[in-house]
Formats: sequence, C-alpha cells, structure tokens
Amino acid sequence: MFSRILCVLLFVTLATASRVPVEVYQRKTVEHKPLHHHRKKIPDIRILYQIGDSEEDLPTCSSRAICSKVDLYDPPWLERQCRCPNGRQCSNSLTSDDGYTLTDRLRQYKMCEPVRKLPKCRYFHDVTWTLILTPKNATEQIVYCHCPKNSVTYLIKRHAFYSIDGTIIYEYSFACSPQSKMKCQRKAPCRLFTVRKKEELLDEVNINTLCQCPHGHRCPHHHTDYGIIPGKSYSESIRTFSGYCLPH
Repeated sequence: MFSRILCVLLFVTLATASRVPVEVYQRKTVEHKPLHHHRKKIPDIRILYQIGDSEEDLPTCSSRAICSKVDLYDPPWLERQCRCPNGRQCSNSLTSDDGYTLTDRLRQYKMCEPVRKLPKCRYFHDVTWTLILTPKNATEQIVYCHCPKNSVTYLIKRHAFYSIDGTIIYEYSFACSPQSKMKCQRKAPCRLFTVRKKEELLDEVNINTLCQCPHGHRCPHHHTDYGIIPGKSYSESIRTFSGYCLPH
C-alpha cells in the first residue's frame, strides 16, 4: 500500500513540475491591490514565469484557469501561469481570503474569477481540476469545482490525446478526498515528502499525510525536521523522505 502511494505521488510530482520556469527575483516589496480590500504589502517573494521571463510572455488564461500558483513551503515562492483576460489582475497575495484563491495543502491557486462561483465537489466523484501538459512543457490547470474544507486532492486519471498538429498532450484529472483520520501504526510513517530540487535553489515539495499520530506525539512538517528518514532517489533532483511520529 505504501509503495503504491509513493508511485502515485511521484507521478503527480513529475506531471506538475516537469519544467523549470525562468526566475525573476523581486528585490523590492511586491504591492498587491485586491479588488475589494485596502492596498497592502507582502514580503519579498521569488516570482517564476512558466513561459518566458515577463508578464508579456505569458499566454491569456482560459475560463476557470489558474493564473498563479503560490507555494508556501519554506521559503515561499510564486509561479505565474497565465495572464487574466480583459486587463484583470491575477492576485500575488500570500493570503487565501481574497475571494480568488483555492488551497490544497501548502499551495494556493489563484484564479481570475471569484471562487464563490464554483460549485462544491463531491468526495471521490467530481473532478476538481484538470492539469494539461503540452509538448512544450507548459501546463494549464482548469478548475471545475472546489473541494470541501479540510480536503486533499489526489490523481484519479491520466488521458492522452492528439492536438491539431498531431503531437501528444497529456491531461491529468484530480478529485477530492477527506483527510485521513486513521491512527498511525507503530513504526509506520505518518507523512511522505516528495522533494524536487529546482535549479533556482528552491525545493518543490509534495506532502501526503498518511495517518494521524497518537496523543502526545507530532508528525514532522518539513523534510529537514528531526524524525525524517531519507527514502528513495528517483533522479538527481527527485528524492523522497518519510516522517515518523515523535513525542511532543
């Protein structure tokens, strides 16, 4: 069972992180003006571009597409996916209460449209979003519904099809599930980390909580914390780590 979960997590990591985008480091404070909030400032954050090295190089977002992805793993960074149509601004805030943000573990997904317009997904049934991987190693993430609170997403299907020019395009579909409430067995890992080292000296980390630690114990939150055991290495840049319950 553990090896099956590991294979699925590695597959998702390769699908969602197949391309190292160009980085532009913002040394000045980034200003963000939400549509319905006062202007506020957020700390310096690394900003990556999926295509090119500026806003002008990005494609225009499709309907219900993710325009920015924020990774809150230490240190936080942001990847711009596409430009919102009609001059609308994609949020670069680190907050999740701006009305345009979906959350999944330690990631935030920013949309051009308000998330309140999305229907609520049913567990194990509805596709919450699809991730399309093109031959140019660009991705497009389209949202269909939002997961219930305290949910996690998982890969349910991969579909390959041909584009107009005959190239193969892969589409990955994700659904929602409730967080596991199963208690950890003795000597069983409580959390699995799949870490991809990026050329920009950033770690892209996928985290999967496997079980809940017993009373008086905690599960490590970072792959460099005490209680972490290194796992398999699948390439020069991808490695897994297992976290085990420790007394408080």
